Amino acid sequence: MGSRRDDQRRTERSVSAWRPRVPGVVEVFHAHYTEYAYPMHVHDAWTLLIVDDGAVRYDLDRHEHGTPHDTVSLLPPHVPHNGSPATPDGFRKRVLYLDASRLGDELIGRAVDAPDLRDPVLRRRVGQLHAALALPGDELEAESRLTLIGDRLHEHLKPGTGQPGTGQPGTRRDPALARRLRELLDERVVAGIGLEEAAALVPAHPAHLVRAFSGAYGIAPHQYLMSRRVERARRLLLAGRSPAEVAAATGFYDQAHLTRHFKRLVGVTPGRYRTSAR
Repeated sequence: MGSRRDDQRRTERSVSAWRPRVPGVVEVFHAHYTEYAYPMHVHDAWTLLIVDDGAVRYDLDRHEHGTPHDTVSLLPPHVPHNGSPATPDGFRKRVLYLDASRLGDELIGRAVDAPDLRDPVLRRRVGQLHAALALPGDELEAESRLTLIGDRLHEHLKPGTGQPGTGQPGTRRDPALARRLRELLDERVVAGIGLEEAAALVPAHPAHLVRAFSGAYGIAPHQYLMSRRVERARRLLLAGRSPAEVAAATGFYDQAHLTRHFKRLVGVTPGRYRTSAR
């Protein structure tokens, strides 16, 4: 009986937190609480929050707010807030803490007035970003997704604006810029490159860089880079190299990282692909 209660207590407060190698992200925090309530507190970073199960109620600037599952909540730094479960079964949330390089202090007032954003496109993108941050090796994807999220948050927080459109914003064609980024990715297939560095070298705004590349080639920069790495991995596997050796030689974080992307693009694991060679 005691063991069951201990298991229940562990379930009631389950958390994981880490700091990824992605500029602008101070911390990733995932939590499942059934009864715990946060007291009033502040953060020195922006809090970007989505709730996957249940709901949270909180007070911000003496006004009550809530977070149903289709909402993205953006809580500004330095403004006190609390939080508690709004449903009997508690809540499961995923949080990103972002520094001022992504959202500046000039947006704090607007965020205080309207912290809960009903935006399905933004909600989906934040979930995709968490998936990219969950495993190491996909930092370019995470940077790209975070850049587009930042752009959409700015659209929400600009004075006099309402809900951004539900589709992709219009992309100004820039084939020369897209070609320069492709050449840069081709030069850095194994070493890799971060989005901020690429934008500085090209040069261009990171969000425009991602959209120009995707518009020109029908594929995001991180997808292009991974496909080039998988292409090299196929040749080395057919030459008899082991998956672990191939992962190290083609720029993947580790063998598991290679396997995940290889199976997604080829349909089989690197090991099975290697043994199929004639």
